[in-house]
Amino acid sequence: MTVKDFSDIRGELAKNSSKCRVFKNRLIRKAAELEGIKSLSELVLKEDTALITGEGDVGVVAKVLADFAKTNNKFNPKFGFLDGAVISAADVMEISKLPSKDILRAQLLGLLQAPSRNLASILYAKLSQVVNVLNNYKEEKEKNTK
Repeated sequence: MTVKDFSDIRGELAKNSSKCRVFKNRLIRKAAELEGIKSLSELVLKEDTALITGEGDVGVVAKVLADFAKTNNKFNPKFGFLDGAVISAADVMEISKLPSKDILRAQLLGLLQAPSRNLASILYAKLSQVVNVLNNYKEEKEKNTK
C-alpha cells in the first residue's frame, strides 16, 4: 500500500473513533500472550499487520474496511478480534453488511411494539363494527318510526 492509501484509511477510521497502527507480528503475539489472549497469540501472522482499535459501532468500522478493500486490491483483512474471540476475515466482511446499531435498535423496537399495535388495531376494528351495527340499528328504528 502507498503512504497516501494508508493515510486515507487512517483518516476514515479516525472519523469513526478508531485508530490504525502497524506492528511487528511477534510483538502482536507477545502482547496477546502477556494479556492472556490465547486465541490471538496462537495466530500465524505473515507480512505486515495493521491493528485497528476503536470504540463504538463495530459495523461502521467494518464497513470502512470493506469499502477500502473494494478500491484497493493490496488491502485485505486477515482476521478480527471481537469480544474476546478471533473472527475470520469473512466474518469481518459479513459484519460490514449489517445495518448500524441504531437501525437494528429501531427494527427491534418495531418488533416489540408490533403485538400491542396489532392488538389495538383489532380492538379498534371490533369496536367500530359494533358502532356500525348500532348505527344501522338506530337508522332502521328511525325509518320505522317515520
